Amino acid sequence: MAVTTSQNAIPMDKLWQEPERAADDPALVIDVGGFEGPLDLLLHLARNQKVDLARISVLALAEQYLQFIESARRVRIELAADYLVMAAWLAYLKSKLLIPQQARGDDGPSGEEMAATLAFRLKRLEAMREAATRLVNRNRLGRDVFARGAPEHIPHRVQSAYDATLYDLLSAYANLRQRGAVTQVTIEKRKVWSLADARNLLTRMLGEIADWTALQHYLLPYLPPEDRITATASAFAASLELVREGRLEIRQDGAFQPIYLRKGQSSGTTNPLLQAMAGDVD
Repeated sequence: MAVTTSQNAIPMDKLWQEPERAADDPALVIDVGGFEGPLDLLLHLARNQKVDLARISVLALAEQYLQFIESARRVRIELAADYLVMAAWLAYLKSKLLIPQQARGDDGPSGEEMAATLAFRLKRLEAMREAATRLVNRNRLGRDVFARGAPEHIPHRVQSAYDATLYDLLSAYANLRQRGAVTQVTIEKRKVWSLADARNLLTRMLGEIADWTALQHYLLPYLPPEDRITATASAFAASLELVREGRLEIRQDGAFQPIYLRKGQSSGTTNPLLQAMAGDVD
């Protein structure tokens, strides 16, 4: 297993701090190579070079550690992990005595780096376990703490305020009634002068038309404004009939000029204006 370090390796004795153990926790007491006592004491003496590691049997240390694990893991499994680090450290110290020191190349991590990595992982595992224990022991909803019951009923009243005047009220009512009312539209019949009415009028006026007189002179003063257009058109058409019969003469000085009438001189005479109109028709 390759281990990558970004800084110089920190000695294991600075990384490893012996955990605090309760008074009732079982202790690993070993008897190897003339030493009999707790494993953490042996580790302390080995670090300070106050014990001869060459006389310590790693095989005996491993056997006693396995026996301790069988009895201690039922009580506290993290305690076994702590002693595992101690045993690994002792094995590492003795391996340095047995294996000749050689120049370390770049092909792998050193023993101190591997031991420091192992101690760091064990510490991180312990932190995870403690965090899980704290989460499990937190107050639980419905067991330790309880939510609020039914919410309090708060009455909700709505009060409307109107700012419309009496005129607004009557206008709205009138518009509503007007939309529902049936409206009957009556178109007034248009008053029209017929050709016979205009002919009779001109026939009665023949005795009075001795000289040239404008057609409007006999019509406009006696008719209301709304009847003047239809009366003028009908009188002009009737005058053409009387001109054709020779009873009336008609002339016009130019386009859009007034039309003048006078009594015919003889029945055989044909009015020049009538001849011109007849030529246009042909």
